[in-house]
Amino acid sequence: MPDLLLELFSEEIPARMQAKAADDLRRMVTDKLVAEGLVYEGAKAFATPRRLALTVHGIPARQPDLKDERKGPKVGAPDAAVQGFLKATGLKSLDEAKIQRDPKKGDFYVALIEKPGRPAIDVLAEILPVIVRTFPWPKQMRWGERSAKPGALTWVRPLHSIIATFGPETEEPDVVAFDVAGIKAGQVTRGHRFMAPDEFSVRRFEDYEAKLRAAKVVLDPQRRKDIILADAKELAFAQGFELVEDQVLLDEVAGLVEWPVVLMGSFDESFLSIPSEVIRATIRNNQKCFVVNDPKSGAAMRTSLGDAAQTSSKLANRFILTANIEASDGGKAIVAGNERVIRARLSDAKFFYETDLKTKLEDRLPKFEKIVFHEKLGTQAERIARIERLAAEIAPLVGADVAKAKRAARLCKADLLTEVVGEFPELQGLMGKYYALAQGEDASVAAACEEHYKPQGPADRVPCDPVSIAVALADKIDTLVGFWAIDEKPTGSKDPYALRRAALGMIRIVISNDIRLSLNRPVDEGVDYLVAQISSRDLEQNSQSIRKIFGDSLGFADLAKLVKNKAEFESRRDTRIKLAFYDRFNDLISFFADRLKVQLREQGARHDLVDAVFALEGQDDLLMIVRRVEALGKFLDTDDGKNLLAGTKRASNILAIEEKKDKRTFDGAPDASLYSLGEEKTLAIAIDEAKREASTAVAKEDFAAAMAAMAKLRPAVDAFFDKVKVNDDDPKIRENRLKLLNEIRAATRTVADFSRIQD
Repeated sequence: MPDLLLELFSEEIPARMQAKAADDLRRMVTDKLVAEGLVYEGAKAFATPRRLALTVHGIPARQPDLKDERKGPKVGAPDAAVQGFLKATGLKSLDEAKIQRDPKKGDFYVALIEKPGRPAIDVLAEILPVIVRTFPWPKQMRWGERSAKPGALTWVRPLHSIIATFGPETEEPDVVAFDVAGIKAGQVTRGHRFMAPDEFSVRRFEDYEAKLRAAKVVLDPQRRKDIILADAKELAFAQGFELVEDQVLLDEVAGLVEWPVVLMGSFDESFLSIPSEVIRATIRNNQKCFVVNDPKSGAAMRTSLGDAAQTSSKLANRFILTANIEASDGGKAIVAGNERVIRARLSDAKFFYETDLKTKLEDRLPKFEKIVFHEKLGTQAERIARIERLAAEIAPLVGADVAKAKRAARLCKADLLTEVVGEFPELQGLMGKYYALAQGEDASVAAACEEHYKPQGPADRVPCDPVSIAVALADKIDTLVGFWAIDEKPTGSKDPYALRRAALGMIRIVISNDIRLSLNRPVDEGVDYLVAQISSRDLEQNSQSIRKIFGDSLGFADLAKLVKNKAEFESRRDTRIKLAFYDRFNDLISFFADRLKVQLREQGARHDLVDAVFALEGQDDLLMIVRRVEALGKFLDTDDGKNLLAGTKRASNILAIEEKKDKRTFDGAPDASLYSLGEEKTLAIAIDEAKREASTAVAKEDFAAAMAAMAKLRPAVDAFFDKVKVNDDDPKIRENRLKLLNEIRAATRTVADFSRIQD
């Protein structure tokens, strides 16, 4: 079957756009082929800085013939309807239609339309120019004399040539005949811009890829990445160093070159006095180069501190760059040029770092009073004050020193005002740690300055130092409480303030460190602090703040008329503010439940079990919820668990039907004197014992024992449903038995709401 080769050759395609552009090209072409009835066997797209390429193999030589029946008007219909039918179907007269008989609806005309399939190459000639013209580049440009004309082609950079060939492997392929803005499709391309700029002709993909390779172009982006990584590791190893791998940088660099050539340069050793992260950010961001470690530094440190010491290697004064050319001088001029730029950039970084060290973190804090965090939530200074108070409240709950937690919370945002973080925002927090250590702060305080942002994603580490935990939780709670208070909640895929990440971060911190923390307490404290800050502003500021958040819905003007005493007015005003805030927190616990489901699902847990546990009243201790879910999951994997779930569901279903029929519930204890069968009495005794044992186990937080207590219900429940007729003819006995069923449901709710568990 024939194959398609397509290449769109242009000026430089930005590296950040290449992967998506290749995927878009593959998707657009293959979608169109399928829509035209041309089902293919496989497709693969490629991108380099100068070209997008696509190969689609196993395309049928022509479309399948189509046969279609189109129903028309009834026999004897008005002439206008008949003429419309003939025009739509392409029939010359009704003699070309057939009559389909329908005893109920009457006879009607049917047109048999046969549409022969077209050659696939003709279909491609139609769809490919449309794809080129409608390609979804995020940024496009026009160029040349044609750019002023209506409908001029736009592309990410000037488009120079198009290859489009189609044909079977065993034959010479044909060129797909089309042109876009005067650029005709052919089978000619060019190699590397400098090392092989001449044109050459290609036939099919294997020929195309091989000739590109000979012309110093590695077409496959993954192959370029493999070359860069392998050569960089080998070059570093040969010089006695270790490459610091960076996947994001590797992806970018592979999009900057068509023929990767790895070289090593150096910089002045004096720059190693700068924190290694600053050096790496400088070299990475400005010159797209990799850095290397000196393994001898780690070995020397282990020798001095002992073999058991946990040490890491330090950066060496070397860097690895990726050139796009095999230079005649072996790359000496390229390396020298990069060294000059890196020397200048590191000089700037060193100046920024040394300038930052001259000002203490605490001395920077007054500037935050003039920096707005959010127009409805006040300044950065007010936010820091809230985090400080929250950290002090949380510290005893996580075993942290209160004074250290307050100190860390006070300083944790200060590095946002430093020169280095201004230049490299990705180093916020980390630089706070370095500056805190430099000014003699406690190690836990310094660590918290860095770690209070963590974890920032599923691969990020979780803080484990108690002071870091206290400040990290305080920071995330203030974020959630604040934006929930002003009704800025995540919606669908939009989460501009990263509230989902904050909630997931809290969950990971709590679970990873086995922290017992009720969600309600810090939320209450966060609301109190927010209200206190708003109320502490003068009357005019206060009114403006409240109007921004709630509009005029709180009725302070009416309250002022009713209350003469200023103290009472302020008290009742604060109460109204607090209640208004709490009205917006109805779904915050549910939000945590949803995030916990995401976290547990990644660990293999079932989301319905989280629902079943969260449905119980007062379940806001994340660690205990996880423990319950784990125990419940293990229990339901046993035969006792499965059968008890089935019995409980059966009881709930019967109750739901009868409650709907009687328009009432069957709460209340059953009357033991109405038990007429042994199975009723046995079940009642089993329920009482299970309740008592499960409640005791839950109180001790022994959820496995609570599940074991529930398991004892299984034989009694099975026997009850096997031998007892619930809807007895005697109304009193029927009601009593329904109350007994309700007792089963109530007993299982000691550990979870079984009605929310999926079968």
